[in-house]
Amino acid sequence: MRFVDQATIIATAGTGGAGSRHFRRERHVPFGGPDGGDGGRGGDVIIEASARARSLIDYHHRRVHAAPDGKPGGSARKTGRSAEALVLVVPPGTVLFDDETGEQLADLIADGDRHVVAAGGNGGWGNARFKSSRQQAPDRANPGLPGESRTVRMELKLLADVALVGFPNAGKSTLIRTVSASKATVGDYEFTTITPNLGVVQHGGRTFTVADVPGLIEGAADGAGLGHRFLRHIDRCRVLVYLLDCGNTVGTEDQWHILRNELRRYQPELLQRPSVVVLSRSDAVGDELEELMTTTTRALARKIGPLCAPSGVGVKEALDRIVAELPSRAPVDDDAWDPLA
Repeated sequence: MRFVDQATIIATAGTGGAGSRHFRRERHVPFGGPDGGDGGRGGDVIIEASARARSLIDYHHRRVHAAPDGKPGGSARKTGRSAEALVLVVPPGTVLFDDETGEQLADLIADGDRHVVAAGGNGGWGNARFKSSRQQAPDRANPGLPGESRTVRMELKLLADVALVGFPNAGKSTLIRTVSASKATVGDYEFTTITPNLGVVQHGGRTFTVADVPGLIEGAADGAGLGHRFLRHIDRCRVLVYLLDCGNTVGTEDQWHILRNELRRYQPELLQRPSVVVLSRSDAVGDELEELMTTTTRALARKIGPLCAPSGVGVKEALDRIVAELPSRAPVDDDAWDPLA
């Protein structure tokens, strides 16, 4: 199934049912008076997070979503039936915005979180409501009020414990295929990954989710290479794994500064997240690996390990370091939410 992480819809709530203009007519009751009931309420449009949803693909092709109208009132002061709400299901981690004002409406993080994006209109009053001492036989009733209509922008931010961050073709997809059941696309060209991939990893007595975020390039914070769409998937991840590509023409130290600068410009708080740094595709430098490890470690003042996912070199050590950085409690219940299910 195609992964879609952004969609814009028009949500229109139902119109309230019209009030009834009815008079009681029974044998032996010549002046029964007004008995028209009120109309029912129009249906709300509700957006709800569900672990069953995986992407926003359902809203990519169908933009207009309208809730049903309320039923009109009846005789004998019977109120019309209110319409059921229209519930639109999205993946956990979806943020809702008013597309016209830019206001954030809700952040649906957990399974079952919901938000009313368009409220249904109230039903109209029946003529029984207008009876008074001065007006014994009102011949009027109100129409139902229209429901709200709003253009809603939905943006999905992945719920994952760990994010793999690096240049395009740095080996992120290969690593996630190696350590999980993910079927991420692998290829020897830039931007193999154009949509995020999720993998579930079990290591060191822990189960955690890893996001293979599409490669970042210089200028990503300004939108280069679809930077904003890629960067937002890092927002919720609590451990960052920097993959510095030994086979890239850009030096590993320069890659580190470029990646950190893009994260800083997008959201400075990301630089405070726990992190792990590895030299990916370490087989690309051959005998020069030890020297590169030494110079990069000294320049970054960080512990760095080699990584070659296809051969398995450094994979266990990298996972050990990731587990050590993970908080004791996962952001989601591993048994309740499996992004690969």
